[in-house]
Amino acid sequence: MRLADFSYELPEDKIAQRPLAERDASRMMLLSRDSGHWDDCQFRELPELLRGDELMVVNNARVIPARLFGRRSGVGSEPPGKDKRVQHEFLSTTIEVLLTRNLGQQVGQEVWEALVRPGKKVRVGEHIIFGEGEVEAEVVSRGELGLRRLRFSCKGDFQEIIKRLGHIPLPPYIRRADEPDDSSRYQTIFARSGSAVAAPTAGLHFTPQMMERLGKRGVEFCELTLEVGLGTFQPIHESEIERHEIHTENYEIPDDSVEKIQRARVSGRPVLAVGTTVVRALEDSAQAAAVAGDKKMLRSGRGEAGIYIYSGHTFRIVDQMLTNFHLPQSSLLVMVAAFAGRERILSAYAHAIEAGYRFYSYGDCMLIR
Repeated sequence: MRLADFSYELPEDKIAQRPLAERDASRMMLLSRDSGHWDDCQFRELPELLRGDELMVVNNARVIPARLFGRRSGVGSEPPGKDKRVQHEFLSTTIEVLLTRNLGQQVGQEVWEALVRPGKKVRVGEHIIFGEGEVEAEVVSRGELGLRRLRFSCKGDFQEIIKRLGHIPLPPYIRRADEPDDSSRYQTIFARSGSAVAAPTAGLHFTPQMMERLGKRGVEFCELTLEVGLGTFQPIHESEIERHEIHTENYEIPDDSVEKIQRARVSGRPVLAVGTTVVRALEDSAQAAAVAGDKKMLRSGRGEAGIYIYSGHTFRIVDQMLTNFHLPQSSLLVMVAAFAGRERILSAYAHAIEAGYRFYSYGDCMLIR
């Protein structure tokens, strides 16, 4: 399919720059996969709109303050001159590091994939210092699309230090600096695991009160963790979507969640995925189980989602999806189009724009079933 088939025009003022005062005050479009018919609803109506026997799967990934600002240490760097003033300016220039993916831990060290700015001037072998020297990173290697591999050494617990020094990595379409409220509002109420650098945004609408109402309605819940990476915002660059090389993301599905999903599927109860991240983890795990000939529909434990869902994909697990509105020409838009049909999705998006829905991370949502 052509990438141009997944385009739409969105006015800038439709991109939500801040969350609503109340999490569950969002609008919600109800979209039928069968007919393409939509209804304009409120998220607070969700319990009444469900059958009452759904299994709702949520992503409990925790967003870390992955945006760091540091300075060169001088180790491995080569200032462009011997003049002391030039050398001082070179070493004191602010270096912005955006952590994108955790590649593993060693004793006293962590290795991350990251974007570094100004990227062209930060070479392999250089060291970057953060704070008052609590954390130091060595640029180990260069990758594609401006990515670097950094090896961090720190005096103390790495997660606790970056929690103090780091900033919330708001998406690029939110054109403002992060604010104190973002540390809680760009985090779901389920957040407790992993090291995500972007929020599983469909979960941002939920409140404890909503969860209580859903429970009383008869909805069952289970969790998984998918560490959302920067690739979630990466546009497709190929003219034919099938040629796109999708990013990978780490995930983990607990044994208990696998058992609940297995029972729901066998008994014919709908599995409602809260967000495209949940869809990706479930469908990747189901694909791996099918290829391996497992008796169960899913594999529990850790995995690396490399699945690319586009038109023609057979959804093995997910029956319903709650999701926010996605960027044009993105893999996420391609995914929801595979789930509900491209023409239906684009028609629904056109209505959402005309009806004044708020788009993207801090925006409104749609329930597709």
